[in-house]
Amino acid sequence: MGKVATTEALRFMTDCLKAAGARAYPAHQQAELLLEADRLGHPSHGLNRLEYYVNDILGGGCQPNNQPKILKQSPSTAWVDAQNVLGATVSHFAMDIAIEKVKQTGVGWVTVKASNHNGMAGFWAKKAADQGLIGMAFTNTSPLLAPTRSKKSALGTNPLSVVAPGADGETFYLDMATTAVAVGKIEMKRRKGETLPNGWAQGPDGKETQDAELAFNTGCLFPLGGREETSGYKGYGLAAMVELFCGISSGSNYGHHIRSWSHSGEGGSSNIGHCFVAVNFENFAPGFKDRLADCMTHWRNLDPADEKLPVLAPGDKEKEAAQLTDASGTVSYVEQQIKSSSALAERLKVTPMELCR
Repeated sequence: MGKVATTEALRFMTDCLKAAGARAYPAHQQAELLLEADRLGHPSHGLNRLEYYVNDILGGGCQPNNQPKILKQSPSTAWVDAQNVLGATVSHFAMDIAIEKVKQTGVGWVTVKASNHNGMAGFWAKKAADQGLIGMAFTNTSPLLAPTRSKKSALGTNPLSVVAPGADGETFYLDMATTAVAVGKIEMKRRKGETLPNGWAQGPDGKETQDAELAFNTGCLFPLGGREETSGYKGYGLAAMVELFCGISSGSNYGHHIRSWSHSGEGGSSNIGHCFVAVNFENFAPGFKDRLADCMTHWRNLDPADEKLPVLAPGDKEKEAAQLTDASGTVSYVEQQIKSSSALAERLKVTPMELCR
């Protein structure tokens, strides 16, 4: 493992995106998104994703300096064309619209077409929660999920996120893939040379595999819940719901029509769909924040099945990781990531990421 100052990690990722062709502002926004994933303890969506974004730009699949535009809107809703920009650019644009519409009607619901991967879904839901709202974010992704009776992938990891503020500084923070894990977690196991836990992925024969390399190359994940006998159909249903909100509602590519996300950046535009929702809970029963804080406290005080593993409320893990990161001012990367970053720096002719001594 190598430690890097957060400011240095942000500098490096921004420089790489600029070298690929993004202007300073969109490059910085995308780099902030990546750094936040590393800060919250989700390395699969941090520096780990940088080269994919760089290659999308260099391969022409992403046009980072375009401007998103509104195609249609009502007092509560909007339909946005991302114009193939970076995921962070249009996600800021769309969630800002949803937040503004809350002021008029109490609810803002925005769908996006023609976008690219927009990183950690919780980042976008939290953007609304930081404004004192309930935030929700959904996105469809490359087909990776196999329905429990089929070997053929039909849906992506299709993550969903809900973030809400509570009393006494509490924050409910839920960010989850609708597959057993996000594909980035398999990639991290691959980088570390580790085997996969049971129930994560299938090989080309449709059978479960613990081989991270094989699973990554096959690109076929189990839905949340695993096989049919362990309720994998529920994860499949959740993924289908996200597809309804994103690709189908926005007119973007959906399900089996989405191209795979190639590390080489080949394959043209992704045309991914997103959905962003902001809700003013003050329009409902009073005392929302107090009840939420009470629930979270109650959950933490439940008797754990393992005394060494206390019960966590949604967001506790991210909060703890953020506190550790902020206290040290550093993020940690596995050796393979450090080597890959050095190679990327050389390729793009940018200053390599400097490790802490």
